[in-house]
Amino acid sequence: MTPMLELRDLRAGYGGIDVLHGIDLTIASGEVVALLGPNGAGKTTALATISGQISPSGGTVSLMGHNVNGVRPDRLARAGVCLVPEGRGVFPNLTVRENLIMSTYTGVSISSIEERAYELFPRLGDRRGQTAGTLSGGEQQMLAMSRAMTTDPALLLLDELSMGLAPMIVAELYERVGELAQKGLSILIVEQFAQAVLGVADRAVVMVNGEIRTVGAPADISRQLAEAYLGG
Repeated sequence: MTPMLELRDLRAGYGGIDVLHGIDLTIASGEVVALLGPNGAGKTTALATISGQISPSGGTVSLMGHNVNGVRPDRLARAGVCLVPEGRGVFPNLTVRENLIMSTYTGVSISSIEERAYELFPRLGDRRGQTAGTLSGGEQQMLAMSRAMTTDPALLLLDELSMGLAPMIVAELYERVGELAQKGLSILIVEQFAQAVLGVADRAVVMVNGEIRTVGAPADISRQLAEAYLGG
């Protein structure tokens, strides 16, 4: 079957200096892939390139067999690519409901958006009139994910979902990620803290210095991860 996402010899970076040095990766429909590695490995750059924020300097990004090099982020979003960036990316001065209203530009009604968001994270329904900047970090992450899901994406890109959050909240967020995957959504998750994501991933990919070093089943990846993080 044609993969949902395919990267071939992908090179990209900033100011003419490549951070990614020839990445090859495929993600099937309905597959969850964890992209792991230490700080500076190029993980976030990979997500930015897939989502159209950075144009590749070489190689290809393909969605369902179509080369999307150079396609603008808004067009990729309409094609089903959705990025939840590091730092959550909510509008702090707007209420939860007003944040969700911002997603109606896709043509989906606010009633449908709210229904989907509050079903995914019921506590957001209890806080619909609360200013987003006063939510806990975990609740802000829930709101960011809810806004992402309003576009009914085919490929969800998550960047450091667990950053700064309590373990109990991280477990709840990844429980929802697992539920989304069971519904057929393809998900690429960047995480520095591997144990947070390995329980829901179908495959794990270890990236070091802009190169993919290891691809394997999550249960088989512990030794390679230790070497990557400790410089072995």
